[in-house]
Amino acid sequence: MSKQTSLFPWLFLSALVIVLDQISKTIVSRMLHHGDSRVIVDHLNLVLSDNPGVAFGLLAQFSGWQRYPLIALGIGATLFMLYLLVKHSGQKMFSFALAMIIGGALGNVIDRILHGHVIDFLDFYIGDWHWPAFNVADSAITLGAVLLVLDELRRVRRSK
Repeated sequence: MSKQTSLFPWLFLSALVIVLDQISKTIVSRMLHHGDSRVIVDHLNLVLSDNPGVAFGLLAQFSGWQRYPLIALGIGATLFMLYLLVKHSGQKMFSFALAMIIGGALGNVIDRILHGHVIDFLDFYIGDWHWPAFNVADSAITLGAVLLVLDELRRVRRSK
């Protein structure tokens, strides 16, 4: 059993991710038109892109039916992670990871509600190979997922 602690730091972190995500999307949307690209540093451009699908553009080719199921999925996953956060708020790495994923998921849900798609703008590339465009919310979700795996590996290692 984990020691219960306040949810405030974790919810604050989620809110911070949402705010940073939405501010960055607003700034880039005002700076660029679709198809524009600006070099930030070697191997990283800003490029304004709409993603009506999920990660890596999956489901993007459909006519828009996916919008509401993806909103529902994002809200449902967030509610489940909030439940886990309440139960395990004393586990720092686990809670940090959940807070990052919650913030990222809600950042993308906000986009789907307001725009019907997610705004992506970070274009990482090596040579002619480009990773699918992503955003701050996607970065938070990815970091959270990696930390969940590391936390579980650490937990398994300690139990041996």
